[in-house]
Amino acid sequence: MILRYTILYVENVPATLAFFNQAFGVETEFLTESHDYGNLKTGDMKLAFSSVSLMKSLGKNPSPADADAPTFEIAFETDDVAAAFQRAKNAGAKVIQEPRDEPWGQTTAYVSDINGYLVEICSAVAGA
Repeated sequence: MILRYTILYVENVPATLAFFNQAFGVETEFLTESHDYGNLKTGDMKLAFSSVSLMKSLGKNPSPADADAPTFEIAFETDDVAAAFQRAKNAGAKVIQEPRDEPWGQTTAYVSDINGYLVEICSAVAGA
């Protein structure tokens, strides 16, 4: 078995895809004609978005995201955490944690996307 995709529930799929392109440089791979579902070009494992309204029409009742009380995080690895963090800020991401060096040999920073999802911007762990 493989992990194929993760779907986040959002109010506006096209706006979310545009934000991730601006903030993190991740391109849109697919968007339905109805604009209720789309995913990003993220390699073998897809990061996808479904509209809250679509999920409600399917009998689901998704909770809103809250970066101050997250249940998970999205992580993007980069060689330049400071530059990636600044790009995300410039695109409208809310700052959660400025870049800092961690004792386990990694640089991390945290922002919130436009939907309230927690996003980590990090370097590879040194020596891993």
